[in-house]
Amino acid sequence: MQDNVADLPPVAPMSDPSNRLAHRVIVVVQCRLVVERCPGYYCIRAAEERTGAMATYPSDTPLRLFTLDCGGCCGRAVHRKLDLLCRTLAKKEGLERSQITVHLATCITHDNFHGPPCPHLDYLKALIGKLNLTIREGTHISQRAQSRRSEGIYMAHPEEPDAQSSEQSP
Repeated sequence: MQDNVADLPPVAPMSDPSNRLAHRVIVVVQCRLVVERCPGYYCIRAAEERTGAMATYPSDTPLRLFTLDCGGCCGRAVHRKLDLLCRTLAKKEGLERSQITVHLATCITHDNFHGPPCPHLDYLKALIGKLNLTIREGTHISQRAQSRRSEGIYMAHPEEPDAQSSEQSP
């Protein structure tokens, strides 16, 4: 059954100045090779539900999500893509770079089902850093991958030495 549009609360358009600055922009950067088979569902769900690496965002702060892929190895295209996004958000909506956080998806930063961490991770961080954007590692934290890290099947992530103590989502 569909909701009646008249029953839904009004949503302020993004062009409304009172709404523009009330949210945070999250850009999830995924591996180009992984995007060929992964729709990013769990990354977006982690942001919406504030789980995994997205748990640090308060639930009362609206998040606006964008997804990009790195452009392929070595990831150099991510700089151009993010720069264009930043300039467009500034021009069209008055958003500042301080309101934008880039999350390098777990497929890039962690050993997991998709493969090992990206060999160009440091290069990606350097490129994004040149844009003066906040960078965070990870999105969805898979319970199965965490178990495999604790069993030694996957390498542990350097920022999560004790995989058992990390937040786990389904």
